[in-house]
Amino acid sequence: MKTRFLILSIFSVHFTYAQIVHDYCKQVIDISLSEANAHSRLTRVNSAATILADNIDVKYYRCEWNVDPSIRYIKGNVSVTYKLLSPANSIYLDMADELIVDSIHYHNQVITGNHTANVLKIILPAETGSGTLDSVTIFYQGVPPNTGFGAFVQSSHSGTPILWTLSEPYGSRDWWPCKNGNDDKADSIDVTIIHPSLYKAASNGLLQNEILSGTNLITHWKHRYPIATYLVCFAVTNYTVLFNSVQLGSKVLPMVTYAYPESAPVFVSNTPLVLNTLKFYNDLVGEYPFIKEKYGHVQFGWGGGQEHQTSTFIVYPEENLMAHELAHQWFGDKITCANWQDVWLNEGFATHFASMDREIIHPGNILPVRKEEIDYITSIPGGSVWVDDTTNVYRIFDGRLSYYKGSHLLYMLRWKLGDSVFFRAIRNYLTDPAVSYGFAKTDDLKRNLEKASGQNLDKFFKDWFYGQGYPSYHVKWSQAGDSYVRVVIEQSTSHPSVNFFNIPLALKFKNATQEKTIILDSKFSGESFFEKIGFVADSVIIDPDYWIISNNNISEKITVNENAENSIQVFPNPVQNQFYIYLKNFASPGATLTLWNSLGQQVFTRKIFLLNGTDYEEIPSRYLAAGVYYLKIQSREKVQFIKKILKQ
Repeated sequence: MKTRFLILSIFSVHFTYAQIVHDYCKQVIDISLSEANAHSRLTRVNSAATILADNIDVKYYRCEWNVDPSIRYIKGNVSVTYKLLSPANSIYLDMADELIVDSIHYHNQVITGNHTANVLKIILPAETGSGTLDSVTIFYQGVPPNTGFGAFVQSSHSGTPILWTLSEPYGSRDWWPCKNGNDDKADSIDVTIIHPSLYKAASNGLLQNEILSGTNLITHWKHRYPIATYLVCFAVTNYTVLFNSVQLGSKVLPMVTYAYPESAPVFVSNTPLVLNTLKFYNDLVGEYPFIKEKYGHVQFGWGGGQEHQTSTFIVYPEENLMAHELAHQWFGDKITCANWQDVWLNEGFATHFASMDREIIHPGNILPVRKEEIDYITSIPGGSVWVDDTTNVYRIFDGRLSYYKGSHLLYMLRWKLGDSVFFRAIRNYLTDPAVSYGFAKTDDLKRNLEKASGQNLDKFFKDWFYGQGYPSYHVKWSQAGDSYVRVVIEQSTSHPSVNFFNIPLALKFKNATQEKTIILDSKFSGESFFEKIGFVADSVIIDPDYWIISNNNISEKITVNENAENSIQVFPNPVQNQFYIYLKNFASPGATLTLWNSLGQQVFTRKIFLLNGTDYEEIPSRYLAAGVYYLKIQSREKVQFIKKILKQ
């Protein structure tokens, strides 16, 4: 993901704690806004080539580019090795009209092509059969189109020229012929960059060699993992190269940084932060996906970052930005969203993992940051994590929805399933043969979560992923004796697409010296519960650790006359298929409690022996089918109490 962030200098003593929390939260908003700005070039995208190229599966790219960072120009050749998926006498690649095709080579012969509407049609000498492994080489040159934020940028830093690429989502075709789209990854690539010898060139994978050739340096990079087209990159300027490493289990991973000379000191100071995060992610969800090669930072001139595979482009080594981009190596690079409706699989995950990293480093900020994030998510009543308009880049890269709400959807899954099950599911997702080093949709994640948990998550994703808005809770409670509480949970929703959000809710009961948190899983608004907390509470906090996207919650204590004679309360619990019946101060010991059905048949009876005391009865589920029941309490053949109750 391309990212932009608020570059924070050292906080002055005048910054309040709330301001620090606010600035951290603003960083992700800036990340998403800049992402959307950079993707505004989608308005010029024609997807025809990607559709026409569906008959090939790209296996390998060998790229050779001749560039000078002081000139906005590219000359080179790209060899594409592919497998035909159906018989064909032509293949198609994405290639901007502004680029000029010099020649196309096929088995040592020059063949013809047709280059129009940003599509390069390559005409093969004869029809080739399905399953054939074949290759072509395109020689080309030109000035890539200038699309504002652009995929191919010539700029400068401190008076020194720099050239860099940034292609997400479809910008690769602006500067090289390729198969665009989130449906095909090359198994590997080789990148050779020919450039003036006073500069260094960075790219994906491992540096193979740098060979001096006259006034030029020939730099060769090799990457031997599957890679989406938009993650192929290079940058050229007068870099200072910094070397680090990190122990990940039994393996040592190189960390290589290409920094501007004027910025090298801050990269030296801050790189240890990302090394610690590498260890954290590696231990949490599985081995760094490109463990046989490297991880690296390459400084560039755009105001943020881009998670190029093994070689993150970054403007400044800020803690949250580095953690966010690093998380993309698992979520976005190893597994890439298969369409932009599911962009949260990239952005929501990266935001969430950066948040977890920050929670470890700054534990005192956990609750304030979560609260501010939820306040931002709920600042507008609607909006889904599912992208309902992929023609609008500001909707795709919406900070409130794709980033923050996507991140908090993961918080809620962790809350619902438990961290042990959740992270086991994520590890399984990352190694799932159907998506690992490939492309995934939300259903692929859901399938792994359901398998690990044994739970059906249809309603969860219907409400929280496809549905819009959030719940507001009104919790009414009263003390029942010295140890129990009665609770009624009412819920309203901010958007009509969801009439009830079903997720367990934590309630923290407390007084000056004691507290206890209980978890209630209400299935409908107005459901009541009878729970033992063991003390007399004076207040209740709803969702005290901010696991749930909710807002405008109310906790209300209801006064009940506990001293009244013959006090009875009935609490149906259809989830457990039973009733709790709370009794207090029945003056007649030996009274009979009876439950009758609507046909007048007795289904449950028990003697109660209260004398100015407190007790409660539980009527087990085996006595109760759905229907109308009558609760009676009799003493000496006189009915003291009757109550009609309905079981759903």
